[in-house]
Amino acid sequence: MKVWLLTAGLVLALGQLVTASRIYQVLHFAPGGRFYAVVHRWSGRAAILLTLPVAYHCIFLLGFGTYGTRAIVHSVLGSIFYGTLLSKVFLVRAHGFPGWALPVTGGLLFSILLGLWLTSSFWFFTTLGIGI
Repeated sequence: MKVWLLTAGLVLALGQLVTASRIYQVLHFAPGGRFYAVVHRWSGRAAILLTLPVAYHCIFLLGFGTYGTRAIVHSVLGSIFYGTLLSKVFLVRAHGFPGWALPVTGGLLFSILLGLWLTSSFWFFTTLGIGI
């Protein structure tokens, strides 16, 4: 179940990447206006809600994994994911930071989530096969 929740979170994060690119006018496609900002905000909330049960299970039931390189990398990435998320939320609400700070933090957050997915869901799908 965790691998599917994280996969859904990653799909929403890909949507975050596309909508942020549209908001910052890196990509150009219709419609204009606030549509992409609203989609970006709500898909981000949904992605975080999907990752919360996974984080809870990993933190409180499994703990910090030290039984292999993959587990160590996954645990370190998991440890910094929510700190990076809080930094991004802070940057959204704060003023006086350079214009590049928010997109860089968002890109870092996406990269961390991708690393978490590669060291957990992708590993599960390729090692044990796709299943529920």
